[in-house]
Amino acid sequence: MSMKIRLARGGSKKRPFYAIVAADSRMPRDGRFIEKLGTYNPMLPKDSEERVRMDVERVKHWLGQGAQPTDRVARMLEAAGELPKKDRSNPKKGTPGKAAQARAEEKAAKAAAAEEAANAPAEEVAEAAAEE
Repeated sequence: MSMKIRLARGGSKKRPFYAIVAADSRMPRDGRFIEKLGTYNPMLPKDSEERVRMDVERVKHWLGQGAQPTDRVARMLEAAGELPKKDRSNPKKGTPGKAAQARAEEKAAKAAAAEEAANAPAEEVAEAAAEE
């Protein structure tokens, strides 16, 4: 039996609330589970202590039994200091999309034109002063 430590969704529409559970991986997401290990309330602010609550000792027990945490639960365990930090690579995360790139190019072109227009009269004044 392959075990997972995962989130089971509860709460009403547009008001999610999750239970952190140890379950057989073949069971449905919100279906049968073996043990409830904690809760996760994403509606609370990120710095709230009530946002993620879990019984760390029971989580360690299940990890020792071979249960695999899902990505989201693994991040919660990393934040709690129970799992070592995992390096994640998403090289495209910081790159802007097509529309943002187009806006940036347009803004750069306008800035260059404005700077060129600002420098042109100063050069003409300097040339006129040099002629006199």
